[in-house]
Amino acid sequence: MGIQPKIEVENREGKEILLVNVEKSNNLIAYKNIYYKRIGNTTRVMPQNEIRERLLEGISWESQTGSFTTEDIDENTVREFVKYGISTGRLPSIPDNETIESILEKLGLIIDNKITNAGILLFGKNPQKYFINANIRVGAFKGNDATIIISDKLIDGNLFEQVTKAEEAIKFAINVKYSITGKTSERQEIWDYPLSAIRETLLNSIVHRDYFDKTSSIQIKIFKDWLWFYNPGELVDDLTVENLKTSHPSKTRNPLIASIFYRAGFIEKFGSGIDRIMNACRKEIIPQPEFIEECGGFSVKFKKEFAQLNERQNKALSTIKEKGLISNSEYQEITGATRETSKRDLALMLKLGILHKTGEGKTTKYSVWESE
Repeated sequence: MGIQPKIEVENREGKEILLVNVEKSNNLIAYKNIYYKRIGNTTRVMPQNEIRERLLEGISWESQTGSFTTEDIDENTVREFVKYGISTGRLPSIPDNETIESILEKLGLIIDNKITNAGILLFGKNPQKYFINANIRVGAFKGNDATIIISDKLIDGNLFEQVTKAEEAIKFAINVKYSITGKTSERQEIWDYPLSAIRETLLNSIVHRDYFDKTSSIQIKIFKDWLWFYNPGELVDDLTVENLKTSHPSKTRNPLIASIFYRAGFIEKFGSGIDRIMNACRKEIIPQPEFIEECGGFSVKFKKEFAQLNERQNKALSTIKEKGLISNSEYQEITGATRETSKRDLALMLKLGILHKTGEGKTTKYSVWESE
């Protein structure tokens, strides 16, 4: 088992005593090819994902190198990234004639004259040649039935290409309405879910996924009433789901990839992504997403409608988002409710902070925006 006990002989009361002292080991120890761990006063079999993480402690997937060459790098993606980085002010000016090798080296994506895994994944022509599951699957389903697939898209390419293609695939599968709200004369797009929250969740999935896991892809499933993101890799270190909803330090298992996306302006201050997702949902008046650790990974679930509201209220809320303002009588027309029922429905929505009230008496209107 690789254990090195300390063995001593002591003389006690005229007798020789053999002392075998086994100190706690920081290394994993297997007995008959099975790894165990101690939790409280119980001994349990260690899960496979935990074994892998322990064995790979201190080893970064993204900084490992392979037999890649500059022929594997898409020069256009690198040059576009440089433009983004300079425009954001997060990348020093780089001459137009700077070689690809020099740029990658300055970005920390070449180590000992070898291109890293992160370099291929970020800027490769075909990263899936080397990392077959470093991709995204976007599936759309009929209603809320996961057994009836409407469309299934496999998003390949480098990470910058994956962001663009996955966004388009999601937008194609969700609904959009057009409205002139009164706050502006321009036509506004009203999507099922805020696009900024979708993009932020997508970027978080790419930046934080566990690329050591070669068995899974990032998965996005789109149903009639909800949208689900999943990426391989649980939260790192001592982060918890509850921590994410409060001010927390930035922790990522892929700091190189995170740094490149930050320099390109795709992500903002580290550790603020969850706040932006929640704020976008709050602004667009949809329920706060659920953040869940499951199946060896991390998932985010968006819902269109508030569970606290009944069918009438959710139907009216959709109309209010389009029109901007409605009155009690208009609520009755939309839902078929009586005046007293509509008053109760609207009062609950005011209490929950979903709607805001303007005017008094016959001039009373209800809006999803606070009056300025």
